[in-house]
Amino acid sequence: MTEKPSATGTHSAPEEAKRAGAISDFGIDTTSKTTSEAISDYFAKVRGGELGSLPALAGLVVLVIYFATQSEFFLSLNNIANLFQQGASTVIIAMGLVFVLLLGEIDLAAGTASGVCAAIMALHVVRDGNLLGGMGSTVFYVFCALLVVALGLGLLMRIWAGAAFALVALLITLIGVPANAWLEMLLAISVGASIGCVTGFLVAKIGMPSFVVTLALFITWQGVILKLIGQGGTLPISSESPTLNAVANSNLSIMGSWIFCVIVVAGYAGVTLGRHFKRLNSGLVTQPTPIALAKVAAIAVLAIVGTYIFTINRSQSAIVIEGVPYVVPIVLAIMVIGLYVLNRTRYGRHIYAVGGNPEAARRAGINVTKIRASVFVVSSALAAIGAIVYSSKVGSVDPQAGALNTLLFAVGAAVIGGTSLFGGRGRITDAVIGGTVIAIVQNGLGLLNYGAAEINIITGIVLLVAATVDALSRRRAAAAKS
Repeated sequence: MTEKPSATGTHSAPEEAKRAGAISDFGIDTTSKTTSEAISDYFAKVRGGELGSLPALAGLVVLVIYFATQSEFFLSLNNIANLFQQGASTVIIAMGLVFVLLLGEIDLAAGTASGVCAAIMALHVVRDGNLLGGMGSTVFYVFCALLVVALGLGLLMRIWAGAAFALVALLITLIGVPANAWLEMLLAISVGASIGCVTGFLVAKIGMPSFVVTLALFITWQGVILKLIGQGGTLPISSESPTLNAVANSNLSIMGSWIFCVIVVAGYAGVTLGRHFKRLNSGLVTQPTPIALAKVAAIAVLAIVGTYIFTINRSQSAIVIEGVPYVVPIVLAIMVIGLYVLNRTRYGRHIYAVGGNPEAARRAGINVTKIRASVFVVSSALAAIGAIVYSSKVGSVDPQAGALNTLLFAVGAAVIGGTSLFGGRGRITDAVIGGTVIAIVQNGLGLLNYGAAEINIITGIVLLVAATVDALSRRRAAAAKS
């Protein structure tokens, strides 16, 4: 039975997005093609401009080889662990920005929004839950009013998750629950989602350009951070909360590390092969079985080697430091959830549809306004998680939290990884790959004793090259289709 075309003779936007998602990487047109034919098709797509994360992966290999040959410390066990811990916050914020970039929008306020979340979390820790005493009555009541507004906007736009988080933040604030690390992390995420409700409303409902809105909020949230912490002030969290300190500075046990490895490999194999054979038996489009098995084998080898390396004691002193850092499962969990949402849910297909063609998506019955607003909720919530990780790493929150290069590196990570600035193309894994590239550049140049000026210049050039590759690949792909 063949699928009937729509009245216009083409498939609807959601169906096109679904079909595009079904054929990726080494995906093929029919299940009868051989492995060599599938590989040939993949390279044909690359030559046609569909590069994806390939340039970032190639750059990653080059950077690793270069820094490994220039510094004897680059591939040391301790430095490898530091790479993951230092780059985790940027990767998490970048994963949230992928949702926004898929619509061709931008969230310039993600960095300072994360700083606001970190400041409120730290204030709750230092003041033992008494935000009224920490903020002062005027700021406290304004903050509560903004949470009420965010709650109302979430309900108005039918973004239920955003409204629920705003309600949670309001209850924690008003009740004045004593300091608790898990509660404070929940508060930070809830405040982030609340900020996203406000941003999404201004962009999607009011119709203001996202660049203007988020630029204004970038400046606003920077002032809020300064108001909460004070000029020259610092809010310590490491000494106040061992749990918060452990987020970015502690590791799984040896046993826990290997259990995590087994879960990752078994989970990936189960999902990949289960879906592959299910589609194969149903006669649906799928990739050749040898390629599916090769992907599973590659992930298994990578996970086992990585776990083995992390379980070796990497301390140079009497203190034993071993095990997979906590930030690794945190980043992987967010990545897996993001992949599932974008690739396996109606919401994710709608995001790709709106990013590809908003008008076609609207005519297909998609609530474009809701989709556009919701991505800012996702972005701000993940920015809050990134703030938790970063604050844990440095051990405190200061007035510069979320400012400086935080946003620039996060946007750069998404773009370097392969997410298009023009919307409609990108994956959560792009942020992970791009974030790794940026972390390696910063770490490697630091080991070679380059200053901040040189690091910024080189990182900027890498971002410029990535944006250029994106623009050229889109032009080439458009030319190939015409």
